[in-house]
Amino acid sequence: MKQGAFYTGKYRNAFAEAGYDEEVIESRKNEIFRTLFYGSDQERLYHPVGEDMGYIEDTGNNDVRTEGMSYGMMMCVQMNKKEEFDRLWKWARTYMYLEEGENAGYFAWSCGKDGTKNSLGAAPDGEEYFAMALLFAAHRFGNGKGIFNYEGEARELLHTCIHKGEGGSEGRSMWDPNNKLIRFITDVDFTDPSYHLPHFYELFGRWAKEEDRPFFLQAAQASRAYLKKACHPVTGLCAEYAEFDGSPYMPVLEIWGGRHDWYYSDAYRTIANIALDYEWFAADEWEPVEAKRLLRFFCETIKNQDRDGIFAVDGTLLEGKALHPVAVTATNAQAGLIVRDENAYACIRRFWETPLRTGIRRYYDNCLYFFAFLALSGSYRIY
Repeated sequence: MKQGAFYTGKYRNAFAEAGYDEEVIESRKNEIFRTLFYGSDQERLYHPVGEDMGYIEDTGNNDVRTEGMSYGMMMCVQMNKKEEFDRLWKWARTYMYLEEGENAGYFAWSCGKDGTKNSLGAAPDGEEYFAMALLFAAHRFGNGKGIFNYEGEARELLHTCIHKGEGGSEGRSMWDPNNKLIRFITDVDFTDPSYHLPHFYELFGRWAKEEDRPFFLQAAQASRAYLKKACHPVTGLCAEYAEFDGSPYMPVLEIWGGRHDWYYSDAYRTIANIALDYEWFAADEWEPVEAKRLLRFFCETIKNQDRDGIFAVDGTLLEGKALHPVAVTATNAQAGLIVRDENAYACIRRFWETPLRTGIRRYYDNCLYFFAFLALSGSYRIY
């Protein structure tokens, strides 16, 4: 019998297992959402615009990104917040959607808070989250008309993501058509391990356009195989960007903001994705083994020393400090979603005792914080 939540309908409440009261867990979950969406100007990420739109601000970069907009939509559908979901989606569809050019059919990855496009390029992590959030919304809220036909919008977006560039047409697909691995951006042939969401692809393989379903089921298997190559066999760490063979992407280029061959910002999401994949589908027994490795590294190898440092994938401590230390705490805890040992519970307790981040860098940390809280409370669900 398959054991993932997709098959059983059961979601683990790791906080309750760690001894926290379920009413307190639920209350805190609601309070986190309230803070991120309706807190003070020093707390919130969400900004309503006019009567029917709104955006999520990347406070560290003073812009609006497809990453944050799609994250916000996922938060809203998980929390059953249709009004906020629709506001975010209309803002994204109005200002970020690309109607022409080589990336037509995708979304501009960065816009100003006034909706002005900062780039005509697209970042695939936004598109895959948009599609998944829309499909969940179709099932939880029901489809509407026009852009609020959530299922239709998701299916068209996914179709574009894998077919663009076929037959000599303009642009490139977001997934490599041969190895079925998601690209970092459409212009390049390397990837970002944290973009790999096999648990989403399993669902795309059931809910996308019928002709696209086989591709996404193959992509789920390809990404699970890829993550085994990208994650270090001892530390469990992976690089921010990596080649299609799993090796860290080594060039240090100004266009990417410097080096990305280390365990740093983007990379923290990878273990969270692995944990959620196992929670939902339990398709690969490597995943809890990987989670144990990473937890062992943080809890036993480095213990409490330099926990907020920057690491090479082999665990070597590098110069500098993590830009997003709360995100590290959150994703380490989420690794505990699929592990039941003292390291896991120690990270879950540490996360519980960690407040939301404050200051201009709060956006990324607090997004991962809320996703981890949803997952660990049994509230990050398939709809």
